[in-house]
Amino acid sequence: MTLKWLAVVVATVSLTLCATGNAVTLAVDGGQLPVLVNLFALTTAGTAVVLAVVAELHDRLNDRVSALTEFLVARLNEIEAHTGDRNTGFVEGYLLSHGQDAAVVPFGRRGRGAAEG
Repeated sequence: MTLKWLAVVVATVSLTLCATGNAVTLAVDGGQLPVLVNLFALTTAGTAVVLAVVAELHDRLNDRVSALTEFLVARLNEIEAHTGDRNTGFVEGYLLSHGQDAAVVPFGRRGRGAAEG
């Protein structure tokens, strides 16, 4: 069970116990539970609700970061596919124009992993 749903269950149980306890005490005694018991139940429920909201926001942020990462990887793969070996001609021409007799070996195509779709 995820943290979000666990917090929702805790808040629900806390509020249900508070309401049931007050109803039973009212029916039997004509009064209510002590203030500290009610305050503890309401504080527990409020904290659980805040925790559930924060957990939901964290999940949404994580999904957005994952989508952005996938988009950037796809875009970089597309740019790499279009670029190809165009830069090797530039490097060879640059080195030849400066009179350097260095052998320019173009980089081979990088291997594609299993992540390619």
